[in-house]
Amino acid sequence: MQAFDIKHRHPLKGLNTFGLDVYADTYFNLLHTGQINQALDQINRAKRYLLLGGGSNVLFLGDYHGTVVHIGLKGKKVIGRDSRHVYLRLGAGEIWQEAVLFCLANGWGGLENLSLIPGTVGAAPIQNIGAYGVELEDSFQDLEGVELSSGKTRTYGKTECAFGYRDSIFKRVAAKTFLITSVTLRLRLNAKPVLAHEAVSQQLRTMKKSAPTIQDVSDAVIAIRRRKLPDPAELGNAGSFFKNPIVSSERYLSLQADRPAAPGYRISDSEVKIPAGWLIEQAGWKGRSIDGRCGVHHQQALVLVNSGNASGQDIMDLATAIVTSVEDTFGITLEREVNVIGPPA
Repeated sequence: MQAFDIKHRHPLKGLNTFGLDVYADTYFNLLHTGQINQALDQINRAKRYLLLGGGSNVLFLGDYHGTVVHIGLKGKKVIGRDSRHVYLRLGAGEIWQEAVLFCLANGWGGLENLSLIPGTVGAAPIQNIGAYGVELEDSFQDLEGVELSSGKTRTYGKTECAFGYRDSIFKRVAAKTFLITSVTLRLRLNAKPVLAHEAVSQQLRTMKKSAPTIQDVSDAVIAIRRRKLPDPAELGNAGSFFKNPIVSSERYLSLQADRPAAPGYRISDSEVKIPAGWLIEQAGWKGRSIDGRCGVHHQQALVLVNSGNASGQDIMDLATAIVTSVEDTFGITLEREVNVIGPPA
């Protein structure tokens, strides 16, 4: 087992996809379950701590004055099968895309629409990641972790996770009290592709796939994402910065009266989801740059980018300006999807 290595004044530039040049006062990488007791001791002695996966959904406003716990727990294990499903347990530190590829290689369906989403497996249920007509909860079985205060192991089933749109109990009640160590997924055998999203169907037609497989769907999703979204390794970003707002049917009809082309996706009898990217673009922000340091991506208005040597505060100021602009233009308030890490309270 690798030694428990605590570092001080540790750079986090490679651990946040915005590529911000920030540091943690104290840092360690949790690599094995046998190190959990040591990790808990450090966490409970820290005045402030942050559990960090791939850093794909965080915006640091400056150096982190506290202890950063990097979750590096690995492992893939089939723990059960039935006539229709295989149950796969994954370490929280596994890279999400590598988990998707592992499932595809074995012919297990469920994750293909979630291809190329950045981040780790442990972060996936926190955010209830979703894309192209599928959410994590559709393939979720349960997760296991540790209560930070007591050190007790606990399992959360789907109901207990209280999944919502880009939401779960781990973003609210259990946000600072629970460390996820593994996630178990229920994957489909002989899976039929989910083709409900028009962009995926269109891409498959372009690829001339009349009877698409789950691999074809993954290839289509990857092609769409690479076309629309910048690679964080080349241009710092955290993917979608804002959630797509959900409004009442009446509010959407009012919007359509002024803007007949306004897109909307009905999610219930009384609610409609509006693409935040469309609102941001209509408010005039798509492709705009702020002093060459940060800006709004020219192909996807939902993505804010670090185009130079931006600080976290630069990006936050841009996000705040966008929220105000969309409110002034449409009377709709955008909510951040990205977790902003500011100074100590």
